Amino acid sequence: MSRFWSPLVHSLTPYVAGEQSAMSGLVKLNTNENPYGTSPRALAAISEAVNDTLRLYPDPTARRLREVIAARYGLDSDEVFVGNGSDEVLAHTFHALLNHEEPLLFPDITYSFYPTYCRLYGINFRRIPLDENMQVRFDDYRQPCGAIILANPNAPTGIARPLSEIETLIRQHPDQVVVIDEAYVDFGGESAIPLIKEHPNLLVVQTFSKSRGLAGLRVGFALGQRPLIEGLERVKDSFNSYPLDRLALAGAIASWEDEDWFQQHRDLIVASRERLTVALRTLGFDVLQSSANFLFARHRERSGADLAAELRDKAILVRHFLTERIENHLRISIGTDAECDKLLAAFKQMLT
Repeated sequence: MSRFWSPLVHSLTPYVAGEQSAMSGLVKLNTNENPYGTSPRALAAISEAVNDTLRLYPDPTARRLREVIAARYGLDSDEVFVGNGSDEVLAHTFHALLNHEEPLLFPDITYSFYPTYCRLYGINFRRIPLDENMQVRFDDYRQPCGAIILANPNAPTGIARPLSEIETLIRQHPDQVVVIDEAYVDFGGESAIPLIKEHPNLLVVQTFSKSRGLAGLRVGFALGQRPLIEGLERVKDSFNSYPLDRLALAGAIASWEDEDWFQQHRDLIVASRERLTVALRTLGFDVLQSSANFLFARHRERSGADLAAELRDKAILVRHFLTERIENHLRISIGTDAECDKLLAAFKQMLT
């Protein structure tokens, strides 16, 4: 039935999400989900919101959620934009702020949704190669461009760059929007949010999916000075005025306010990440230094595709990318210590 498609659809290569398998007894380390679930306060708030008010539309401005996020960072609520996961926030960002005559710049190895959005919206883009250590070379971005987007920490590498380098990049491009995608910042990166007041061209995007265990609720947000946020609002209100439902709003607010739960479980993930890094290196893996809730690792003798397939046969899922430069790497989400131990046991069996 593709003869009914619009011409644009034929040109698209859609983003492929990590496998969501129904396999029983699965150790799922392929989609960077939080292994410890969701804040009990958030679950209670969601349950309380299941009532007769579901017949009513939610607040289209998500005012209360924007207020609690803004208060954490000393911003005004009108400097916060929220959406249906950070993917939707990013989609509106590409549409509203990143489509210019000069190309959009981003790394050649990064979140693979970026080129997908560019093709969807007809955005001219240029990939800037990471260096041999899989790190961003900021000097390579000193060139004419329409805008810049960087994930920091980067995905799928997990490498974070210092805030000082991010600020230099922003200062070097005062007439271009610089978007810093901080989906994984809570696990060890330096957030660029403190730079917002001084830099009108900076937009920071974050999510509730990773460190707050709300991937299934779909809540993301962006922070920036008012003109950038207004641009996002104009696109949103031309597309869907009600992106967050009542349950999502209730759960996100309660999760944001449960700081003790957040810090405790974030710290558990970081500790497990460091333990797993050491163990994988003893098994012959080169592991990049991660500031995220996953590791990016390559075995010195075995192909990434073969290892991923063997793990799947053992009911363990990790992410493998058929992408130039990283086809032998595996992206391994940090699970509980018990899940990490199952992964290590499987590797030991496969590699010895």
